[in-house]
Amino acid sequence: MTDASSHHVSYADYATGEPVVDKAVPSGPIETRWERRRFGVKLVNPANKRSKKIIVVGSGLAGGSASATLGEAGYHVKTFCYQDSPRRAHSIAAQGGINAAKNYRNDGDSVYRLFYDTVKGGDFRARESNVHRLAEISRQIIDQCVAQGVPFARDYAGLLDNRSFGGVQVSRTFYARGQTGQQLLIGAYQALERQVKAGTVEMYARHEMLELIVVEGRARGIVARDMVSGEIEVHTADAVVLASGGYGNVFYLSTNAKGCNVTASWRAHRKGALFANPCFTQIHPTCIPVSGDHQSKLTLMSESLRNDGRVWVPKKLGDDRGPNEIPHDERDYFLERKYPAFGNLVPRDIASRAAKEVCDEKRGVGPSGLGVYLDFDDAIQRLGRKAVENKYGNLFEMYERITGENPYEVPMRIFPAVHYTMGGLWVDYDLQSTIPGLYVAGEANFSDHGANRLGASALMQGLADGYFVLPVTIGDYLAKNELDAVGDDAPEVVEAVQSVNERIDQFLSIDGTRTVDSFHRELGQIMWDYCGMERTEEGLRKALDRIPELRREFWSNVKVPGTGAELNQSLEKAGRVADFLELGELMCLDALARRESCGGHFRGESQTEDGEAQRDDENFSFTSAWEYTGRGQAPVLHKEELTFEYVHPTQRSYK
Repeated sequence: MTDASSHHVSYADYATGEPVVDKAVPSGPIETRWERRRFGVKLVNPANKRSKKIIVVGSGLAGGSASATLGEAGYHVKTFCYQDSPRRAHSIAAQGGINAAKNYRNDGDSVYRLFYDTVKGGDFRARESNVHRLAEISRQIIDQCVAQGVPFARDYAGLLDNRSFGGVQVSRTFYARGQTGQQLLIGAYQALERQVKAGTVEMYARHEMLELIVVEGRARGIVARDMVSGEIEVHTADAVVLASGGYGNVFYLSTNAKGCNVTASWRAHRKGALFANPCFTQIHPTCIPVSGDHQSKLTLMSESLRNDGRVWVPKKLGDDRGPNEIPHDERDYFLERKYPAFGNLVPRDIASRAAKEVCDEKRGVGPSGLGVYLDFDDAIQRLGRKAVENKYGNLFEMYERITGENPYEVPMRIFPAVHYTMGGLWVDYDLQSTIPGLYVAGEANFSDHGANRLGASALMQGLADGYFVLPVTIGDYLAKNELDAVGDDAPEVVEAVQSVNERIDQFLSIDGTRTVDSFHRELGQIMWDYCGMERTEEGLRKALDRIPELRREFWSNVKVPGTGAELNQSLEKAGRVADFLELGELMCLDALARRESCGGHFRGESQTEDGEAQRDDENFSFTSAWEYTGRGQAPVLHKEELTFEYVHPTQRSYK
């Protein structure tokens, strides 16, 4: 049966299945769980590691660091990325910094405080065990990266400098001006290329994973397409790691690179990996506003700017004076007014909704009215222009190149935009999915951030997973499972290759009248309107009616020119958008089923009197893990109950 001919059952008719349980997490005091798990793993003899093959899909911070570390450990690693070089992974775009509980500022930070801030920042929808491990490992990451030569900013005394990020009251974010992700990725890339030279890692650039190979219930390889020649290749291994990033591009306009997609994760989902919390998407408050229909992506301005920039709009409706003409007493510094304890450094979900609120009141700025000012006038007067340049210079240059406005002289204009996805494939404490042998790292998994990620924690999680967690836990799996080699003629391999070829042939044979991008743009608008910053039952049901219709039209009227035996970007995009059309429906269903507001998931029907998110801990203190049941069929919801022994859920307040 083809995707085009599948009968669709209303997703709202989903069933609830057996609970899903994390059986890998140790019991006992949270402070010692990771150490006890590390001691409890079965080890692989160093001589045997050379015969163990591991596939890593993705070469960003999570995939690159995992590949380098696994290669250094002696495993035979194959690493795949669709870019022309691992250095072009989207991790390079992260600007503001990486968190670590070093307490260099002596301002009261600790592992426990980072753990607490992360659980609270995620609106009590993350696992305590995973988050505490992340906070512990954060300290090792900085040491590792300094040893690699990552040029973190330093203070006058030569010590590593720190700044603050949203949702915290300490300075724990290490940074390299506004290019922290790039510098960290170069560190991981150097470690990776060293292993390529040593022969432990084989690097496959310009290759895209199009199918997961599952043999006897275990992940044993992938089917990949050489994006230059079009050749379909089979690669088998003892275990597979997905580190393929997030799915924010389901919205079409996002801060993600245009190539970011969900295909690797979605192929695994269709083979049995549960997909967790897909509706938990993060809207970042500090993006350059949309300028017109011509745009294909949005540009992020680092959250670090909120350390020194003040966010405001005019107090009066219809005040169209230039920002520098509006006196201070006629400005509404709305974040400072509403959240005096945290001010401009409230978490991202809070800041984004506050910006939407003032724009809904028709006090937004800029040509579209969808913008607020981010003003550095006070900081420049207090610190001097040179000090501001030293901290944020490249970000200011980027803003001026894009907008033509000089932010040293005129306030920046910003507006919320889709940025990060907290949802992803469900994994246990070992980062193993519900398919044995399939591990998921970084943004591709759901494990650490709950319903809202604190700023500067994405880089921390990617490197923690890749450098420190996976190399321990995947060895335990390999030591316990002696696996026979899988031949290219195995029935499961033949079936996987056949499904990839049939899908490509189907894309090329439709010969419709609409471009892939037109479908993607329309899907993105549906998602933004009904599953964006605010979701309602009425809107989500509209989306659940419209997305299947759009998908049927896609499979009957999309036009993909060219052939499969060549470089064909339209074909690449068609596969990715086809998966987004399925994911989008699951996201709307997840948002519909979660009848509460928490973090980045804001249901209009569930808010406090003053417009804050209203959680329902009694009924929704669980992770939603969705099971794929077939094309067009309603999925099955499996719940993982969340327990809080250390950070007890309270109404989140930043006032």
